[in-house]
Parts: sequence; structure tokens; C-alpha cells
Amino acid sequence: MLLLAAAFIVAFVLLLYMVSPLISPKSLKLPGAHVVVTGGSSGIGKCIAIECYKQGAFITLIARDENKLLQTKKEIEKYSVNDKQVVLCISVDVSKDYEQVENVLKQAQEKLGPVDMLVNCAGTSVTGKFEDIEVNSFERLMAVNYLGSVYPSRAVIATMKERRMGRIVFVSSQAGQLGLFGYTAYSPTKFALRGLAEALQMEVKPYNVYVTVAYPPDTDTPGFAEESKTKPLETKLISETSSVCQAEQVARVIVKDAIQGNFNSSVGSDGYMLSILTSGMSPVTSITEGLQQVVCMGVFRIIGLFYLGSFDSIVRRCMMQREKSESADKTE
Repeated sequence: MLLLAAAFIVAFVLLLYMVSPLISPKSLKLPGAHVVVTGGSSGIGKCIAIECYKQGAFITLIARDENKLLQTKKEIEKYSVNDKQVVLCISVDVSKDYEQVENVLKQAQEKLGPVDMLVNCAGTSVTGKFEDIEVNSFERLMAVNYLGSVYPSRAVIATMKERRMGRIVFVSSQAGQLGLFGYTAYSPTKFALRGLAEALQMEVKPYNVYVTVAYPPDTDTPGFAEESKTKPLETKLISETSSVCQAEQVARVIVKDAIQGNFNSSVGSDGYMLSILTSGMSPVTSITEGLQQVVCMGVFRIIGLFYLGSFDSIVRRCMMQREKSESADKTE
């Protein structure tokens, strides 16, 4: 009986692997494609632009700092695979004025053709205790991290639906899967991208347009270095439980998942576990992906509880040390 059950399970899994490619999206071909990257002047955005350019894409870089854009343009052009490729730079704040964002993207499409893939990578971060963060920081982060992705996506989605093809990438964060000490201003803006992506995917999937949400871990970028300067002790200690990834590695994973039409994009074993744990009602790209979520969810939840216990212990220990230090100062 056990052998029969085992044989049935093996046959079922093999069937899933055979059927899975039939329901998966057709991969987007990057040679000659027009890829727009917001926040493309540095960090993950720049590395994504380079990765796409290496594969033959035409690139539109969007960021606020014109000087950084021009420097990045020169760096990207070193990786050209043919003399027809173009890197277009546009200096604009994607979080301020929708009409301005719409106009610059129309100009980009007039020069390089319809947008085949949009990568929303513009973002910023503020860390600190909830009561210590300035109120306007909550508004600013929501504008940059959320609306800064809504506006460009809104500007290109109609054309993608008309053409029956396209990819939209939202670069979130592991802090958009798990709320952590010090990220009360940042995490909600990244969680919001997940809700936007799920709703948008349901709307555009019939038009062969696919949405990807990327959840990079701590990544060695200028933004991460700046963020680290103001991290509370608790946040630093929690961050030390995982390693820092290189931006190039993260970019390769995101680009690969985006062209394949995968909804979730994660890096490393921690990223894979978090994607399973937080899958909920999110779309799956293949039957096998759904099967992995069903099989692994219980075990990963147990591991996740140990992580949460460890994080709570760090926070409690820091609080006790701080109170002990304050008490000692008062007695002196």
C-alpha cells in the first residue's frame, strides 16, 4: 500500500513537471527590447540596466541626479553587444508629478519604441524607532517607494495591454515580507507594492503582461551604506543574522525572473524561505511552484518561528542593556 502511494506521488509530481511548461509564460526576449529602469543611476537599478544591456536591450535610465545618470550611461555603454544599442537618460522625480512622468515616458517610447519591460527600482529608506522618525518621513517614503512605482507603471500599462506583451517589475525588499525593528516607515511602503502587484497581475494577465515583485535582501549599494549610518542597534544586530549580497548577483536574479514572467523573485535560501512563507494568495507561475509552497510551508513556518524568537531576544536584550546603562548614569 505504501509503495502504491509512493508511486502515485512520484507519478503526480512527474505529471506536474510535464504540464508546468505548458501553463508558464513565454519568456521575454531581451535582444532589441526596450527596458526602462527607474532609480537606474546607482545600486540595484544600475546593475539591472547593465544586465539587460549585456543581453542586447535598449535602455532608458530614469533618476533625479543628471550627473549620476550621465556617469552611469558611460559605464553601461561599455557592455554593448552591438553598435545599434542605445542608452537614453531622463532626469525626473517619478514620485512628484504623474503628468510629467507620463510625458517623459512618451518621449522615451518615441525614441526607442514601446516599453517591453519596466523596472521600478526608485526608492529610499529611513530607519529608526517609530517615535523618533519625523512624521514627514512617512509621507516622503510612501511617495517615493510606492507612488514612484505607481506613476511609471500607470504610464506604460495601456500600451503593453494593446501589444499583448510586457513585463513590470516592482523592486520591494525582504522588509516588504517581514516587518522588522526600525523599519516602521520603510516596511509599509514595500508591503504596499505587493498588494499593488497582486491586483495588477490579475488585471493584466489575460493580456500576456506579467508582473514580478522582487524581494532583495540587504545589498551592497550606496543606499544601503547610507541607511546603515542611522540604524538603531537592534536593527544592526538583526541584520547581522544574514549576509549582505552583491548588487550584481541580485540584478541577475531579478532580470531572469522578470523575463520568465515569475511573480516572485528572491535571492538565496533565506529569500526562498520567505517567499514560501509569505506566498499566501499570490499568483504562481507554474504548478510546481504551487506544489513547493504547499509542501514546504509547514517546515518553513517552524524555522521562521525560531528566527522571530531570536529577533525578539535581540530587542529585549538591547532594551535591558539600555535600561541598565541609564540606571547606572542616574546613580553616578
